[in-house]
Amino acid sequence: MRQAVFLDRDGVLNRSLIRDGRPFAPTRLEEFEILPGVPEALLRLRAAGFLNVVVTNQPDIATGKQQPEVLALMHLRLLSELAIDCIRVCGHVDADNCACRKPRPGLILDAARDLGIDLASSYLVGDRWRDIAAGQQAGCETFFIDYAYAEKQPEKPYVAVKSLPDSVDRILSRHALKTLGSSSMPDVKKLKVKLFADGADLAGIKEMAANPMIAGFTTNPTLMRKAGVADYKAFAQQVLGVVGGRPISFEVFADAFDEMEKQALEIASWGKNVNVKIPVTNTKGEFCGPLVERLSRAGVQLNVTAVMTLDQVQRITDRLAAETPAIVSVFAGRIADTGRDPVPLMTDAVKILKSKPKAELIWASPRELLNIFQADSVGCHIITATNDILKKLSLVGKDLDAYSLETVDMFYKDAKSAGYTIAVRAAA
Repeated sequence: MRQAVFLDRDGVLNRSLIRDGRPFAPTRLEEFEILPGVPEALLRLRAAGFLNVVVTNQPDIATGKQQPEVLALMHLRLLSELAIDCIRVCGHVDADNCACRKPRPGLILDAARDLGIDLASSYLVGDRWRDIAAGQQAGCETFFIDYAYAEKQPEKPYVAVKSLPDSVDRILSRHALKTLGSSSMPDVKKLKVKLFADGADLAGIKEMAANPMIAGFTTNPTLMRKAGVADYKAFAQQVLGVVGGRPISFEVFADAFDEMEKQALEIASWGKNVNVKIPVTNTKGEFCGPLVERLSRAGVQLNVTAVMTLDQVQRITDRLAAETPAIVSVFAGRIADTGRDPVPLMTDAVKILKSKPKAELIWASPRELLNIFQADSVGCHIITATNDILKKLSLVGKDLDAYSLETVDMFYKDAKSAGYTIAVRAAA
């Protein structure tokens, strides 16, 4: 069975005409405007193996406001300019009581039957309640582009998005995660994202340095304090002797930007493989942009850290020198701790950093092994993880029945070792 993304037309692919807060379909060719980002978004879906199927209500055909030949030319343009596989149209009004007019799912069901589409693994993107209701009835996951029209809102469940490109980011992320959950688990050796070990325990760093999969290292003052590091520079020199020329990030710890700059220049002098970590703000909330610009232009390889928002990513990227390698560390794990899905944000961050080809994005503070595959699926350059997470790489693809048995065995042995007993009452 094939997978598809079902797409409403007006407001999703082309711009709707808004009157008194309500959307209307264009009726003339000169009004028909394809929305920004739509061609690229549909190409991404096709590249991922999805069919792109348009399902659109066009009641203006029934009322005489739209000429069939004009509608045909509009759809010819869509088929010629966009990666669209099929267009299904309902030209009725509600009074016709047809099976194809959304919110009924007829258009979707007919297309699924004719094209061999598995609806349970397909998606629908729309901007009106009728679209979402039709997708829900057909069994698709639905994505609602909320333009705040002055009309009835859809009933949940649905995913609220800003545009078709935004919905495609989320669909492809979900698709990647579903693939990970299937029997076709990717080979860890095929990961494109670089694995950096995060820590300050010298023994742990040595252990990770012996692993050829580890491409670099990061640390910070908090980890160093927990590890009992007393002499910052002496520790750094020890680490540099262990990592074998692989990238390593050390962080400044001053709060005033002039002192940060002095520390950054000193840290940068410790080795060509050193990235200097600069916090995105100081403790007063003052943005580090001017300092980043000075250091980057001076050739200092930075790692701007503690980043949480796309606005911060954009402002940092704007300050980086194009010719100097740099890293931007977005704390995706901490973002997830607030109940927000970090995947769309990280997807957008990758796009922002494309304007500086020598800059790389780190998925920082991951909470579980799955985050490595999420980072890989959205195109992150690097993920930095603690040793306990990286050690779980050996579990990827493990047989779940065997893992279940091992878990039961662990519970049994621990209970026996603890000497637990339960007094059982004799039967009456």
